Amino acid sequence: MERPGRVETVRTIRHLRAEIVQWRAAGQSIALVPTMGALHSGHIALVGAALAAADKVVVSIFVNPTQFAPNEDLSRYPRDEAGDVAKLAASGAHLVWAPPVSEMYPEGFATHIVVEGAALPLEGAFRPHHFCGVATVVCKLISAVTPNVALFGEKDFQQLAVIRQMVRDLALPVLIQGVPTVREADGLALSSRNQYLNADQRFVAPMLFKAISEVARGRDPREAAEALIAAGFTRIDYIEVRDAETFGPYVPGAGRPGRVLAAAWLGATRLIDNVGI
Repeated sequence: MERPGRVETVRTIRHLRAEIVQWRAAGQSIALVPTMGALHSGHIALVGAALAAADKVVVSIFVNPTQFAPNEDLSRYPRDEAGDVAKLAASGAHLVWAPPVSEMYPEGFATHIVVEGAALPLEGAFRPHHFCGVATVVCKLISAVTPNVALFGEKDFQQLAVIRQMVRDLALPVLIQGVPTVREADGLALSSRNQYLNADQRFVAPMLFKAISEVARGRDPREAAEALIAAGFTRIDYIEVRDAETFGPYVPGAGRPGRVLAAAWLGATRLIDNVGI
């Protein structure tokens, strides 16, 4: 087994594929962990699951501009590549792929994936172009790395469903593996955007997990939303119970899995979370 401590960073698809060719020639399986950087323990848990699933682990670091609307936080999204690479080296990842925007979207780029189905409600309604950008970049990442398995956190549960739908619909030869949400001791789901929160907001933030957990136990989502506003949340985009696969209406007792999903604002920071039923 290779000892953690150093990991190579590549910037181009050509260099990436040169590494992949060597691994394939040696009969090694490959896992991909796509990230936008600003890594935390949730990302490292993905790497750990990837190491258990494959011989080699590629972690991509790319803040994807096509999934941000003009009024969103692309310019201020947290970035710390040096710190991220150090964490990945310690975690045992084998390769970091950190391409520039020009490598992923070269001049003249004009092809995008349009997703419907699970992509339409909730996040799709509030961020209409978001999942198009996500699907396009994930398809490009999978195409470049050609992994046996790609791992995504369940914190972005609708994103996970959309990616599974895309892989199924396009018959992409990769297994999509979800990894459970990693939380702070008080229940707050780990997120790179948590660093936007001030001390008062950080104190209130775990109420989101508490609220959706109560909805999973039967509380009315409208009551849960009112409780969050009373606790200090600024606005609730949604708290809804959905079919965990299709994202259509959830029918209790029908034998299909359900999911409580929420998006809520604390000041200028938008938090999302979900729990299973």
